Amino acid sequence: MRLSQLFAVGLSFVSLALAATVSPIGNDTEVAEPEVSVVATFPEENHFGHVVNGEKNRLSLAIENKSKKNVTLLTVAGSLSHPESGALLKNLTTQTYGIRLQGGAKLSIPYSFYSEFKPGDLRLNVWLVHAADETKYTVTAYDSIVTIVEPEASIFDFKLLITYLIVAGFFGGLVYFAYLTFVPQPKKTRAKKQSISAPTGTVTATGAGGYQEEWIPEHHLRKPKSARKESGVVSGTSGDELTGGDASGTESRRRKGKGRK
Repeated sequence: MRLSQLFAVGLSFVSLALAATVSPIGNDTEVAEPEVSVVATFPEENHFGHVVNGEKNRLSLAIENKSKKNVTLLTVAGSLSHPESGALLKNLTTQTYGIRLQGGAKLSIPYSFYSEFKPGDLRLNVWLVHAADETKYTVTAYDSIVTIVEPEASIFDFKLLITYLIVAGFFGGLVYFAYLTFVPQPKKTRAKKQSISAPTGTVTATGAGGYQEEWIPEHHLRKPKSARKESGVVSGTSGDELTGGDASGTESRRRKGKGRK
């Protein structure tokens, strides 16, 4: 009995000694998460942390590897959720980096996202995923309430001016097309040239040397200077004819000349 008791006591001491020697080894082999600090901040011009709809919202992530192990920065992602209930509204852009950060090193990386929500307060959550010893870890970079706002309108906004010009040109074309389609256009009339009518009757010379001038064009009534210098003979095309008295006087002078010969 004494031998068996002594043997049992000896076994208990051996087991305790083995447990004391094995437990520290187990704690040393357990993998600990590397300490990585991440802080996300808005740019200096955005002091109030507003998220503008339709524009690229930028964040700057300051990362510090406080452990002695090298880590790899894999991705940065974010989400917008309800400020009170925490219900997820939308997952934001996921950006991939794949940057290796040594132990004790610091690094700053950018992150940007877009928002299309009604103006109001929402909770913005941004996190970093890194890996060490083939194990992935997630570190929160930003978790706070932000205000969603609309972009400021300006009359000098180039994009807005281009949009207005395109819309104005489109509606102007529609109005012009409707005007040509539904409004009757006046017909163009060509001016007819006035034709000079020929005389319907014959012109007869009177004994007093008069003649009818109603049908004779005005430019025919004006004698050219060369015609005025001609002696007694007038062209028939000019429209002027000798009177009866002049004709008889000329004939009598011709006869007297013949008689003298």
